[in-house]
Amino acid sequence: MRPPCRKFESLRSRREFLLRSGGGLGALALGQLLAADAAATGGPMATRAPHHPARAKSVIFLFMEGGPSHLDLFDPKPELDRLSGQPMPESFGRPITAMGTAGNTLMGSRREWKRHGQSGLWVSDWYPRVAGFADDLCVLRSCRADGLNHVGSVSQMCTGDILAGRPAIGSWALYGLGAANQDLPAFVVLTDAAEVYGGPKNWSSGFLPGVCQGTQFRNDGTPIFHLGPPSTTGARQQRGELDYLAKLNAEHAAARTDDDGLSARLESYELAWRMQTAAPEAVDLSGETPATRRLYGMDDDTTRKFGTNCLLARRLVERGVRFVQCFSGSGSGWDAHEDLEGNHSLRCRETDVPIAGLLADLKSRGLLDETLVVWGGEFGRTPFNEKGKGRDHNPWGFTMWMAGGGSRPGTVVGSTDPIGLRAVEDPIHVHDLHATILHLMGLDHVRLTYRHNGRDERPTINDGEVVTKALA
Repeated sequence: MRPPCRKFESLRSRREFLLRSGGGLGALALGQLLAADAAATGGPMATRAPHHPARAKSVIFLFMEGGPSHLDLFDPKPELDRLSGQPMPESFGRPITAMGTAGNTLMGSRREWKRHGQSGLWVSDWYPRVAGFADDLCVLRSCRADGLNHVGSVSQMCTGDILAGRPAIGSWALYGLGAANQDLPAFVVLTDAAEVYGGPKNWSSGFLPGVCQGTQFRNDGTPIFHLGPPSTTGARQQRGELDYLAKLNAEHAAARTDDDGLSARLESYELAWRMQTAAPEAVDLSGETPATRRLYGMDDDTTRKFGTNCLLARRLVERGVRFVQCFSGSGSGWDAHEDLEGNHSLRCRETDVPIAGLLADLKSRGLLDETLVVWGGEFGRTPFNEKGKGRDHNPWGFTMWMAGGGSRPGTVVGSTDPIGLRAVEDPIHVHDLHATILHLMGLDHVRLTYRHNGRDERPTINDGEVVTKALA
């Protein structure tokens, strides 16, 4: 007869200890036991080695929700300007669009374009501050996706699928690498307006362990919803409740050594306890200098909200948070169907200074080399007009960019056709983008799997390739 497995022996002994200790364990002791248990079982919060050397310790995804127009920001099209007001030539084909506008006339850009930096990167006058970092950007001009509407497309950009239910890319990063800071969530979400299309499903852990889901922070008041205890509950009483809960869970787990859900649940309670101290400190901006606040645009009503989120993102990655997702214009903000000029003028004013401030701050602190900043939306906009002055949804060819974290600076990857409708050179699907992000974090998207319903699921589902041209 084989000797008992040492792994399960250690698990039983720890649970026995919890059981016999009753409710008297302190926060530190219990936290250490949980950390040891996570390490022994491969729990999602345990820090794990990457598949290969990582270039990026953290990711800040600046999500321009609603679909920014690549044709008016980073992908100038002289041919589109020349054909403006004319029907789209049949040679480009007529796609099925969200609003049925493919038969409308072409609409050129009204922006002024200039080359910037030694790289000569084209950026429009809508992003003058971001243009100052042209030599730090890796611009991906040939992105493509599968969805026509916002809910499905936001879902795909966040989770890889237009249908909700799969884990978010931030959840996969946490699952693959664990948490670098045991006192803060490893995956944080920051919004600036209404609810994001599709809501929390976009940062769900899906079929991964529940502790891998994103945690939404607020930028004023209590940083995490429902984190603070009732005013009538003191620290001693709350600690006693957690210890008693640990005792009950340990009794229940004693006969169920293969139930990882119990450990994950207990770990989430302990994380919430630790966050009551760590999270408020992380979002306390009172110690930031006036110069730093101005750098992020926090002295201006237009830029204050997104600037605050960008500063919070820097503070979080500084403290070891793996993945921070900052949404701009949550709830259709960049969705310029009727008035592109009015809509994008406002959204660019809201984000230009904060994004430039974030890049400058990360560089000055030596953090940009180890922090991957990603900018983009769920899709781009069409070259033909909608209602005369707007643009429809365009998932066939649009622009995103990366900075820092091992991406190749001052580079343009791929291209769209002469009117900016479709990606034609080095097309980059959402799965390719996700594979590249994970690669820079040290994770192989093919080897990063989770057994679910008899299938080894991976972040990029059945395809996806690393965009090697985007790597430094």
